[in-house]
Amino acid sequence: MSNFADKIIAYYHQLELAEELDTNLRVINPYQDNVMVRDTIEKFYRHFFNDSKKRQLIVGINPGRLGAGVTGIPFTDTKRLEENCGLHIPDVKSHEPSSVFVYQLIEKHGGPEKFYQDFYINSVCPLGFLRKNEKENWVNCNYYDFTSLFKTLESFIVTNLKKQIDCGIDTSTCFVLGKKNAKFLKRINAKEKLFDDIITFNHPRYIVQYKSKQSEIFAEEYAVALQQKTL
Repeated sequence: MSNFADKIIAYYHQLELAEELDTNLRVINPYQDNVMVRDTIEKFYRHFFNDSKKRQLIVGINPGRLGAGVTGIPFTDTKRLEENCGLHIPDVKSHEPSSVFVYQLIEKHGGPEKFYQDFYINSVCPLGFLRKNEKENWVNCNYYDFTSLFKTLESFIVTNLKKQIDCGIDTSTCFVLGKKNAKFLKRINAKEKLFDDIITFNHPRYIVQYKSKQSEIFAEEYAVALQQKTL
């Protein structure tokens, strides 16, 4: 019988966006045709999720270029992947500020071994996006930045949340990172009834950028809130 690792690895292997995007938008999909990422997610999920225990879901917005966009693991850059999770990607280095805070939180919960026994992290939209700005540079884009983009992606988002829930998610509580992100997830949840309760945290990027001196306080506060749901 398939366990959590089997199911989530299979999920990532089939993850693809069929919807057409505007010409000034590109999708970030590290899971297709990237042998390094496929090898990394295989090792990561086999190590931390190789059982049939249900996890609660923590969701960000969508993958960024320097976290999951490189490693395939949400909120995990190459430094955290190596130093905290014991997995090395040769000849690749990335630094994502949000990853720093997330692993601060993970340590507060008891470290990766304990944390990933209780929680599974992904994003409301499991694929990321780039948009071409006025200077013709490609920059990160959130799934909700444009009304037209959200409308294009809404069905894809719902389908992929359901697929991940089927891998072994406890739907009693979902933790969402980012207040605007929570607004859109709650809109979806009102229609789809995916989760009994949604708890909102400030996004790690906001904390790192604007509240860095209080990051330990935020990490402790969030760890307590998570722990209350796993007792």
